[in-house]
Amino acid sequence: MLSLDEVEAIARRAHARQTDKAGRPYAEHLAAVARGVARRGGGTDQIAAAWLHDAIEDGALSRAWLDAAALPTAVRAMVLAMTKRPGEPPEEYATRILAVPGASLIKEADLGHNADPDRLAALDPVTAARLTAKYAHMRGLLGLADG
Repeated sequence: MLSLDEVEAIARRAHARQTDKAGRPYAEHLAAVARGVARRGGGTDQIAAAWLHDAIEDGALSRAWLDAAALPTAVRAMVLAMTKRPGEPPEEYATRILAVPGASLIKEADLGHNADPDRLAALDPVTAARLTAKYAHMRGLLGLADG
């Protein structure tokens, strides 16, 4: 099995050329989500999945890579639960996350970092408002308390 350090290194390499909406290195988001999972009491499998949570959706790694990777089945399941599908309604996405043990904690950490006021302040007001509403809607679908 891949160690947590190896998973982190793979995720950092896979996303090395990507930036977030504010132009920051994407690995900063991954690290923040992994820290958020750890702070919320998540275990090693959840932290590994946090490092990989956007890898398939963003095309940084392939589904074939995930299927073949030396990862616990639970990690693969959480990564796939977190992978939004093209055209998928938020309600279906939330239902899948809630159905996979451990995935909702990762999404909570992801939403927490995405909705960070400092992060949103780096965006234009229209985008920040749109994303704030989107993140609040997902928190509601997941039954999470506000921010």
